[in-house]
Amino acid sequence: MSGIRPGVVVALCVLLGAGARAEDATSDAVTRPATKTNRWAEDWSGLADPAKRTQPFDDLKYIPLFAADPKSYLSLGLTLRERFESNRTPAFGIGGPRGDAYLLQRLQIHLDARLNENWQIFAQIEDVRAPGKRVITSVDENILDLRLAFLSYSRTAEAGTFKARAGRQDFAFDLQRFVSSRDGPNVRQSFDALWADWESGPWRVLGFISQPVQYRFVEPFDDISTKAFAFSTLRVERKVFGDQELSAYWGLYERDGARFLDATGNERRHVLDIRYAGSAGGFDWDLEAMGQFGRVGRDDIAAWAVGSRVGYTLADLPWLPRLGLQGDAASGDRRRDDGVLGTFNPLFPNGYYFTLAGYTSYANLLHLKPSLTVRPAAGLAVSAALGLQWRQTTSDAIYVQPSNPVPGTAGRGHLWSGAYGQLRADYVFAPGLTGAVEAVRFAAGDTIRRAGGKDGTYLGVELRYAW
Repeated sequence: MSGIRPGVVVALCVLLGAGARAEDATSDAVTRPATKTNRWAEDWSGLADPAKRTQPFDDLKYIPLFAADPKSYLSLGLTLRERFESNRTPAFGIGGPRGDAYLLQRLQIHLDARLNENWQIFAQIEDVRAPGKRVITSVDENILDLRLAFLSYSRTAEAGTFKARAGRQDFAFDLQRFVSSRDGPNVRQSFDALWADWESGPWRVLGFISQPVQYRFVEPFDDISTKAFAFSTLRVERKVFGDQELSAYWGLYERDGARFLDATGNERRHVLDIRYAGSAGGFDWDLEAMGQFGRVGRDDIAAWAVGSRVGYTLADLPWLPRLGLQGDAASGDRRRDDGVLGTFNPLFPNGYYFTLAGYTSYANLLHLKPSLTVRPAAGLAVSAALGLQWRQTTSDAIYVQPSNPVPGTAGRGHLWSGAYGQLRADYVFAPGLTGAVEAVRFAAGDTIRRAGGKDGTYLGVELRYAW
């Protein structure tokens, strides 16, 4: 199967999205859901009334299963993302190509069967390619494979709502610092899991046991999950002071044959996380801290990380400017061969938490990032940011995404890693059709330069369509 050409993307967007450019009738706008990143969370039962099916192919968004039950239906859908990337020095050009320009292409087709208001069967296949990319990894390509396939049950009673899922699914916590669906790279992260959730008033308790999917890109339908890689979690959330969020969770991350600069062997890592987020009086904030302990082979684990995003929106000014400040820190390994591994494991990192360029990983890191975001037109957001980076300790390496040490930096050089500028624009062309442009320039510090690295320059242009 060959990759889809960019012209096909435009044709599909015109064909499927033409009707979406028109204003919906008021009654249609009330019942028609917005497409979501997690397509299984959409509810198309509002199209049970044929008069509501006003856009092209709406008869495929709602196919009745049992005439007596409007909550019983079949819905088909498609997600298509095309992104061009030019990265002059991926990983600062150390141990790899000095530059690369390529297309990242993601096509996903799903089937959502609602048997009634309680039971759901969801399946999604994908074909993910990276035409022209010089170095292909498991986050770049996934040739015709099963991404999601699960059975879901939910029931609401007077005491609360119970939900459960079994099968291949994905998870994303909060800002996705440490547990994410990995939407930034080309291949998203899925889990073969059992998941349960209970919600009652301001409380929510959830838990799951899972085997993360390990992606292979040689043959169709060759992805696997095994007991050699597992992740389990118990999480509690509560609304406080109105809509502000307070949450905490414990997780167990298990991986056979783990390799770090100062430890190798089977990894059994406990994680404890707490987060507080909310907004009030023009301010918004998201604060999170995580501690990690356990063992890798014969070595103990003692690692930590903190992350914060705070901002203030000037709602009385044109363009609604938001002043933001992001701060992050993650531990590194302070002493070699001391029997204690201090390098923080970012678990399932979000590929776009820092930037799409991939120059920054959440390990052995100190990071400060002021930013300004404006909205000069409806559907348009433009942001500019300056990132400053240091290592938490010079004994450990500088790391790039997902958690790869830069060769020649461990135990050498200074704390200062470098600085970057970031410009990004996001635009909503029509319901389901969005675009983005991001540019990053990273000025490498002396430690990276002495290891043979160069400054980094990244440009990404993306078009995403969801039907």
